Amino acid sequence: MPKLKPHKGLLKRVKITGRGKILRHQACKSHLMSSKTGARRRRLGTAKTVGNAAFVKIIRRQLAME
Repeated sequence: MPKLKPHKGLLKRVKITGRGKILRHQACKSHLMSSKTGARRRRLGTAKTVGNAAFVKIIRRQLAME
């Protein structure tokens, strides 16, 4: 059976931590920032972990980690 290739677009959008968690960036951070409060902008700037187990399984399969 051939090796699985990772999804290149997904590799650019997520980061795998040392323990295997998947980090993603928040949406709504690219434009129209003046209408958002400062606290909301700071909150949108931090990376979030992908918490849904089904999504984690799909992402790991597309990254050829399994």
